[in-house]
Amino acid sequence: MTSRSPRIPVIDVFAGPGGLSEGFWRTGRFDIRLSIEKDVHAYQTLKLRSFVHQFRYLHAPDSYYRLLSGQIQADQLYKMYPDKAAVAAKRTWLAELGSASCTNETVDRRIEEALQDNHDDPWILLGGPPCQAYSLVGRSRRRNDPSFEEDPRHVLYQQYLRIIARHSPPAFVMENVTGILTTKLDGTLLFPHILEDLADPGHALGVTSCGRYHLFSLRDDDLDQIAGSLGNYVVRAEDYGIPQARHRVIIVGVREDIEVDPLKLCKNSVRTTVGDAIDDLPPLRSRLSKEKDGSSEWLHCLRDMTHDPWFTSMHDHHLRSEIRSNLARLNAAPRRPGGCPMPEPLSAWIRDKRIPVPPNHEARSHMRADLWRYFYAATFASVRGESPDIRDFPDGLWPLHANLQDGTGELVFTDRFRVQLHGQPATTVTSHISKDGHYYIHPDPLQCRSLTVREAARLQTFPDNYLFCGPRTEQYHQVGNAVPPLLAYQIALAVSHVFKSD
Repeated sequence: MTSRSPRIPVIDVFAGPGGLSEGFWRTGRFDIRLSIEKDVHAYQTLKLRSFVHQFRYLHAPDSYYRLLSGQIQADQLYKMYPDKAAVAAKRTWLAELGSASCTNETVDRRIEEALQDNHDDPWILLGGPPCQAYSLVGRSRRRNDPSFEEDPRHVLYQQYLRIIARHSPPAFVMENVTGILTTKLDGTLLFPHILEDLADPGHALGVTSCGRYHLFSLRDDDLDQIAGSLGNYVVRAEDYGIPQARHRVIIVGVREDIEVDPLKLCKNSVRTTVGDAIDDLPPLRSRLSKEKDGSSEWLHCLRDMTHDPWFTSMHDHHLRSEIRSNLARLNAAPRRPGGCPMPEPLSAWIRDKRIPVPPNHEARSHMRADLWRYFYAATFASVRGESPDIRDFPDGLWPLHANLQDGTGELVFTDRFRVQLHGQPATTVTSHISKDGHYYIHPDPLQCRSLTVREAARLQTFPDNYLFCGPRTEQYHQVGNAVPPLLAYQIALAVSHVFKSD
């Protein structure tokens, strides 16, 4: 196969903030022609990134960096570059697939326009449709089930298959949560049927004019040799230089008339850690909620914990001494903890020398009791090398939540306060980080807070010049739901091999 363009067109559906397509773009081999997303804030992020994609990487205009620093708004930037803004608007689409306002005909027209009607040229489809209620659209046992037909996840899965069947992309990449491996319908695992659908989408939809696909795992270990192993498709991000233990199902489909297979991902011998990713960011103190917030109030709030009964009755004298030592080191502008500099491969991927302070790096507010729990938990982790569970907290620090125990009195959600350990990859960053931050406590006790949007984005390997739009809660949602761009970059390199001529 040969291409008329130096870059291979990409259609990205269920695009989120664009983590998957960002990795493909950074290879220099792919052109993101159309990104479809239903969430308005993620769409704004996508549109802005599409604008940036029209410049060489790290060569965006100075006005873009003024936007990152908060000096101007996006609308002002777009007015300065109307032609590029128009292209960005054309290449991003705020739409919900399967909805009444987003008909199949409209979707097909947008895809054809993005491909410039050159369907026979190389291009690739990206996307991760919601999978927990997989439709198995070609199977009769649920065709007459009204609740099944009305399930929006069923509609979205069907839309993804329909796009493959209608447009026959030479290749596609589908990303999803590992929960699809164990999801059952009427006692039967769905994932083998999902693979059947993706291998023959025309048959699943009752369309006879569609080609079949060979499905590939990108893993390079022995599991690939085990026929039928569901784990074949699980990619563990921490094995590939991502500072986060994020496990996702990655399926690559290649049209059966193409005889070139994708390459395998190559594992890193050294794990990238939380400290590697965030140590160089400007330190921040947490903020106080539900009471006056200020530097002196914050200091007094934390030092007051030594007068509380839970502290004076602690049995672990070494931990109590370490807490006192950390409290003595507190000041209004906490200093960054010592650590190794960011490893060069990660630094080259994330940093931008034109940004003195990355955007989306602001601490949120926490209640006094939670600040005490964060300070205790981060100190515990620095001493013990592990995050505490609720049974490691003094009784006086236990949250007064009604769901702390089940009906039998047994503790539940014992890991509700989780420190991200400095010397290990982070736990999976999910959209739950938008709620309260309890699962994402910063490892430095002197900062005493949950992670910022930028720190979460660093753990997801978004570059510092990637701006997340919308309110902070929505920014967290976008980051938590995204594909790590550095992992997507490696996937893109593996898949690009399919498009090489014999």
